[in-house]
Amino acid sequence: MNRKEQKRLIVLNQIDTANLTVSQAARLLNLSERHVWRLIATYRKEGASALAHGNRGRKPHNALDEGLRKQVQSLAESTYVGFNTQHFTEKLSECEGIDFSRSSVRRILLGSGIRSPRKRRPPKHRSRRERYPKEGMLLQIDGSPHDWLEGRGHRLSLIGAIDDATGKVPYAIFREQEDTKGYFLMLREITLNQGIPLALYHDRHSIFELPPDKFASIEEQLTGKRPLTQFGRLLEELDINSISANSPQAKGRIERLWGTFQDRLTSELRLAGAKTIEEANWVLAYFLPDYNRKFAISAREPELAYRKPEDGFKAEEFFCLKYQRTVGSDNVVRFGEQRLQILPSMDRLSYAHCKVEVQERLDGNLAVYYQGQCLSIRPAPLEPARLREPVVTGTSSQRRYVKPSPDHPWRGKYRVHLDRG
Repeated sequence: MNRKEQKRLIVLNQIDTANLTVSQAARLLNLSERHVWRLIATYRKEGASALAHGNRGRKPHNALDEGLRKQVQSLAESTYVGFNTQHFTEKLSECEGIDFSRSSVRRILLGSGIRSPRKRRPPKHRSRRERYPKEGMLLQIDGSPHDWLEGRGHRLSLIGAIDDATGKVPYAIFREQEDTKGYFLMLREITLNQGIPLALYHDRHSIFELPPDKFASIEEQLTGKRPLTQFGRLLEELDINSISANSPQAKGRIERLWGTFQDRLTSELRLAGAKTIEEANWVLAYFLPDYNRKFAISAREPELAYRKPEDGFKAEEFFCLKYQRTVGSDNVVRFGEQRLQILPSMDRLSYAHCKVEVQERLDGNLAVYYQGQCLSIRPAPLEPARLREPVVTGTSSQRRYVKPSPDHPWRGKYRVHLDRG
């Protein structure tokens, strides 16, 4: 069983022992409640082997024709733009001779990012939900920009996580601003010290997700893959379920945490006289254990749901920024203002025109990987064109071009010649 199927097995066992409801399991597995019921029934009948789909790797015999799918999408974006799903389905049958069911048309439109303009469902009633039974099942993460130093230093952002089952804060860190590297540092510390959580609950910040129709590359559009942020890619590699909140109220636990921290932590920073981000993180390291001792509660089940990293887990290869690059004919990779010379290896003498992965580590170092293998690199000299660029010193001034005035002698001279002509 792969990691995804193992995670489903853990959650289904929690349902059988009445520690999780089907609704909670559906959110944790990112499935519909109906599908979770199907999994439970099959699991109880056939055991763990039922979690592996029998048609894996096969194309369904009733799959829609790709040409008709594109035709439906094109008609929805041109001739029948603004039609609701049912009306559009009727027009396809009456005017275009395409007999698709409403559900099939709806799936095509949703897959293309086209939603029905008519909304009928009333807003949902909000109610307090039960905590998850085990620590590590769900972490709520967020950032809080605030004047934490109260004018003694720069405005900082606190990036942290809170466990849904216990209210414990496993880690938090001050950053100059809410950024991807801050979330990488936070999740790396949690993974190395606690383990890998099953799911993360977050808002819809661009750090976590991108609009699929706006940032999709040509390859992603052709393969049907959704574009991922660097943090989204990390969660996919670690097999952590990413759950987006639809409102601030949905992640109220961490929102209330920030209210408490902006009162207590700010006072602790004031008491310590912290003025820099380094001093603020030093105070935070002593504050978190004391906060967890006072405010954390016990989970309904004592076992931890954190997953241990696999043997040979190299944190620096996961918690880094990854970019795709193509090697030049001279075995040089361009990365910003840097040039990386790839050295020959025992497996291959030249990597010219190969697609490689450049990893920018959290400490600023760079590494180049080809098909999972780390390559030997060294700094390469700049191109001749870059070397021929003039060096501008601090005392030299750039040449300024001033437009001549109407009575400038230069204008008068040429005006005479034009009049004679």
